[in-house]
Amino acid sequence: MSENSSTPYTIEISPITKPAGQYQWAIRRNGKLIERSDRPHPTEAKAEASALAAVERSMHSATSGRW
Repeated sequence: MSENSSTPYTIEISPITKPAGQYQWAIRRNGKLIERSDRPHPTEAKAEASALAAVERSMHSATSGRW
C-alpha cells in the first residue's frame, strides 16, 4: 500500500478463492478500513470501478456530514 498525502483514501483489489477467478475490494481512509465489497466481481477492472464509485459516494457523504 502506498501513501499519498493528496488523498486519504486507498483502494485494495485482491483475488478471492471462492468463487475462483473473482475479485474483491477494500477501501481505507488514513489506513482504517471503511468499506469493502460485499459481492465478488468477475474482473479486476470491474472491482476497481465499483471501488471508485464507493469512494465517490463516501467522499460525497463526508462533505454532507454523514461520516
